[in-house]
Amino acid sequence: MIIGGIVAICVLLLIFAFLAPRLSRWPQKGVDETLDAGSRGASHAPGRLGRWLSKPFRSSEKAADKSASAGRRGRAKLPL
Repeated sequence: MIIGGIVAICVLLLIFAFLAPRLSRWPQKGVDETLDAGSRGASHAPGRLGRWLSKPFRSSEKAADKSASAGRRGRAKLPL
């Protein structure tokens, strides 16, 4: 269920970044802040468990950022 949510967010950011590159920065920033808060909360677990629990949040943030930047790159390549 969580993986599906992250995939949906990535697809929405990709589409939004393609349609409105400048306006897509704010939703991307909101997703980053939300995932960063989850990562910070999970990292408070003791020892290696903290790193293991925060890793899915960090990798999801990277995926969302890549998706948004791919949409902006695709829009930049249009011959308009």
